[in-house]
Amino acid sequence: MEKSGDQQQSLNGQMKIESVERRNANYKPNIWNYGLLQSLTNKYDDEKYSRQVETLKREVSCIFDEVNDPVAKLELIDCISKLALSHYFEKDIYETLTTMVNTNNIGSFMEENLYATALYFRILRQYGYEISQDVFHCFTDDVGEFKTSLHLDAKPILQLLEASYLGTESECLLDTAQVFATENLSANHEIFSLDCPLHLSVGWFNVKKHIHVLEKENKTRSMLLQLGRLNFNMAQAQQQKVLKEILRWWRDLDLLETLIFTRDRAVESFLWAVGIVSEPQHESLRKWLTIVLVFIMIIDGVYDIYGSIEELECFTRDVNRWNHTEIQQLPEAIRRCFFALYDTTNDMDLQIRHEKGWNSVLSYLKKGWADFCQALHVEAKWYHTGHTPRLWEYLDNGWISSSGPLLSLVVLFGVGEDITKTIEILENNQEIIYHSSLIIRLCNDQATSAAELERGDAPSSIQCYMREANVTEEEARDRIRNIITNSWKKINGLCINGFPNLLQTNVKYIINIARVANYIYQNGDGVSVQDGDTRDQVLSCLIEPFSLI
Repeated sequence: MEKSGDQQQSLNGQMKIESVERRNANYKPNIWNYGLLQSLTNKYDDEKYSRQVETLKREVSCIFDEVNDPVAKLELIDCISKLALSHYFEKDIYETLTTMVNTNNIGSFMEENLYATALYFRILRQYGYEISQDVFHCFTDDVGEFKTSLHLDAKPILQLLEASYLGTESECLLDTAQVFATENLSANHEIFSLDCPLHLSVGWFNVKKHIHVLEKENKTRSMLLQLGRLNFNMAQAQQQKVLKEILRWWRDLDLLETLIFTRDRAVESFLWAVGIVSEPQHESLRKWLTIVLVFIMIIDGVYDIYGSIEELECFTRDVNRWNHTEIQQLPEAIRRCFFALYDTTNDMDLQIRHEKGWNSVLSYLKKGWADFCQALHVEAKWYHTGHTPRLWEYLDNGWISSSGPLLSLVVLFGVGEDITKTIEILENNQEIIYHSSLIIRLCNDQATSAAELERGDAPSSIQCYMREANVTEEEARDRIRNIITNSWKKINGLCINGFPNLLQTNVKYIINIARVANYIYQNGDGVSVQDGDTRDQVLSCLIEPFSLI
């Protein structure tokens, strides 16, 4: 620990010299050469590529009328989704699926066809249609187990596994399906290479992988793959321009020399924003999300690493009041953090008002930051008093300290078109925000718990449950994994109940926040440690375009 002899006022206004022990998280330095990133060039922002995309979109749209086989139509919709092109064909997809649901002979193409049944179930659930798990009953025996006599080709079993992740809390048959499919696929290690189920994955991060797989299968129309490649490259060109703006903003903010306790992760923050919302029309939202994510990491460092409990109480109060009544008495690092947050958030409010034509949303942004800081303050008090909360107490605070509610707020402001409707969506979908936030918190805990324990940080959900239930670390991790699984099931149920308005209300982007967290933390802390999967994803997603044929 380092000692800092900061001269500051006490809370009663008297000056005093106080020596505060400053902790150091020893975060790895930033791995990116910002100058090199600023020099990136990309030819795909040319108007001629936009014209090519429009031509390809018309050609692909015609396929919906040309294809009559229901399974082929479902595969077309699945392919469009995997290539992150659904926003181009929303009307075609909706009309196709609605016609399928309303057609009386649906059972004929699914009968005794596990692949077709699982694909139909997954696609309809994915788009919010209510479809019963009972469609799988014909593949089970008298005791509800999937028949071992099934033809166990990889394709139908893998499709069944993917479908099982869209189950709700009460759907035990889908739990059985998941166990059955996993066991059968695991028996063939060459086949079982599913890193993460589609439903829990970040769609945009997997576009390249899906295109390569579809090219090998050689069953997808070339125009669709061509559209996927071109759309990816054009989006990447736009994202590179925004990344350069973010890096200039981060440089001009000039905080790193003072805030030595924080992580320099502007690039990773932008990657997270791209994972949440990749469509070209949401450029401003990606900027806002990146800025918020950068400040989330800075403020997390203030509470977890740098501040004394007295300083944190003062900081929390002034964020809540949204003024600098007491800030002047704090160390320079905390003062600069507050003023940068204050100015940037006020500026974001002005940008939202200008772009949307809305009244001020500052009161909502202020509350979002105040709630986040208050939750971090609770955790800081646990650390400074040596208190280990019970798991329920930890989760009751942890879903807010995850930053999920704050990010959800920014997402809805970014994608919303009407302020009244946006606030209504915010208020009506608190349960989805809660469960998405819980997933963020617990995925983070699974990845960072060991490092935080070594640093002596406040206890995570894993340590809380170990002490409460007197169990081993692995047993505690199993318990946390079960909570994450149940939260996904809750979200699935809420999405089905929300149709047909759910997708139009943009709640899907809130769920994407949880998906990005699932990706970032699936193989460790992909934010603090950048040089693994996160580095590869930055290169693939933001820097390296497709070579167009």
